[in-house]
Amino acid sequence: MLTQKGEFPEEEEFVLCNITSVQHHSVFVTLDEYDNRTGLIHISEVSPGRIRNIRDFVVEGKKVVCKVLRVNKEKGHIDLSLRRVTESQRKKKIDEIKQEQKSEKIIEFVAKKLDIDQKKLYEDILGNISNKYTSLYHFFEDARSDEKIIKKLGLPEDVTELLNEAIKQRIKEAEVEIKGYFKLKSYAPSGVDMIRDALTKAEGIGKEKTAIRYEGAGRYGVSIKGRDYKEAEKLLKESTELVLNSLKEKNSEGEFTRI
Repeated sequence: MLTQKGEFPEEEEFVLCNITSVQHHSVFVTLDEYDNRTGLIHISEVSPGRIRNIRDFVVEGKKVVCKVLRVNKEKGHIDLSLRRVTESQRKKKIDEIKQEQKSEKIIEFVAKKLDIDQKKLYEDILGNISNKYTSLYHFFEDARSDEKIIKKLGLPEDVTELLNEAIKQRIKEAEVEIKGYFKLKSYAPSGVDMIRDALTKAEGIGKEKTAIRYEGAGRYGVSIKGRDYKEAEKLLKESTELVLNSLKEKNSEGEFTRI
């Protein structure tokens, strides 16, 4: 019951596909998120370089992430590419699919627990959020931090209560991560202790959200996590300023580089 996005995908969009037929010069697939509409991957878009045997790269029944090249709504044609999808783009799309499936499992759990129609519950929720959210998972992420969001759906009280409970148990709090590193050096007799103390204080600013580790040769890796980038950037600014200002004018030098 993967969330359906509409009739046709947008060009440049990444879509999850199921390979249904492999021909000599083309591959036919169905698009999971678009009511199993048929798409085509020309052999030139399967893999870079010359392809002697297309079946060395694709087989029927395999799930693949493709990039949408062209859409002709009048003819119902969807041209796709497999080779233009990077590993990071493929992974991101797969992660999104897994998140959506996790969200659907929550609805399935609530429906079975209360003996109500799963499909109706799914449609009731999706119908109320489709104007604001493109993903059920993102809606549940927001609902995790604010129970009133689920109440606004107008669902029966027992459904609302169990849904909020299930979301808190199964959806992790939204989190982003930013990274960088310090290059620190001190010529003072107690320079090592000064650096250690400054880094320890910096870690204390974000408590468990700030992590600093020694990587060797005066380099210290920094990882900052937050609910959103605004929070993470604030913690990063406070941490880096604390460290660099602590070492300033103490026969020490340091710099921070953002990754």
